[in-house]
Amino acid sequence: MSTDHSAALAALVGQVAGPPSVALDLVNEPMIRHWAEAMGDENPVYQSDAAAREVGLPGLIAPPTMLQAWSMVGLKGTLERDALRAAGVTKGEENANDQVMRLLDEEGYTSVVATNCDQDYVRPLVPGERICVQLVIEAVSDVKTTGLGTGRFLTNRYDFYVVGDDFPTDPAARADAIAAAELVGSMRFRILKFAPAPKAPAKPPRPLPAITEDTAYYWEGLKDGRLLIQRCTSCGTLRHPSLPGCGTCGSLEWDSVESAGNGTIYSYVIVHYPQVPAFDYPLPIGLIELDEGTRIVANLDMEPGDVTIGMRVTARIEKFDDDLSLPVFSPAAS
Repeated sequence: MSTDHSAALAALVGQVAGPPSVALDLVNEPMIRHWAEAMGDENPVYQSDAAAREVGLPGLIAPPTMLQAWSMVGLKGTLERDALRAAGVTKGEENANDQVMRLLDEEGYTSVVATNCDQDYVRPLVPGERICVQLVIEAVSDVKTTGLGTGRFLTNRYDFYVVGDDFPTDPAARADAIAAAELVGSMRFRILKFAPAPKAPAKPPRPLPAITEDTAYYWEGLKDGRLLIQRCTSCGTLRHPSLPGCGTCGSLEWDSVESAGNGTIYSYVIVHYPQVPAFDYPLPIGLIELDEGTRIVANLDMEPGDVTIGMRVTARIEKFDDDLSLPVFSPAAS
């Protein structure tokens, strides 16, 4: 944060953010119909005068949740406003809300997210009425630290009035005329203006093995979802890790067999240090004695305190990325 504007922000709380703005369109039945259809709201009081009168209303009404919709400037107006604000340009004199947003930007809180919205309804709106809205800066919080980052919560209150055709077009005169208008509802809209928290660096990929002519079959097998073990074709001895020759008979001839991936933990170690960014710690690694009769070193998918020698385990082939698949052993189903 480059600047602390706490005092200036506190001075703006309670201020009206410029003159009231008048809705472009009257409350009207087509918009009510579209809204109710989009929301799946089939309440008949939004559809016919007769149904509304049956429950004591003067006629068809607008859904209360449309309160803000009548005063919205639309997509084009919103994009134009945001572009001007991003360029540091304001239309006319900077109002209280413009000042708050500028001060928060200067504090380094340039990101924004809406947090919640509360609406209070005084009475329903009916077709033919025109809405006028006035914005009041209701609260600016102290600096808060959230999961998104550090910033301030800004609460604006929007007061909605019904005005007649004689409502002034001059912005300066509207401030006085609003006192005589009928309040029909209000909305408290809260946002968080914040500086995003630094993102944790992405975990790097696991280091790739050194692949030779003698081991290529093993890694290709894992990519295909198979755990292959080297076998001497002369004496049938299985060996892992792979070697160019048999330690039992000395033969250089070999092939491979697929292991079912079942075995027991012959020994294990829990790695705490040194830590490599690509792994999670503590890291349990087991020496697994496969049922086929040879042993293999592999990751254990279990809590370190649950690992015991002699435990029955079974393997799954886990794909860590496009270039690396590995056997990972978990406790066998009992």
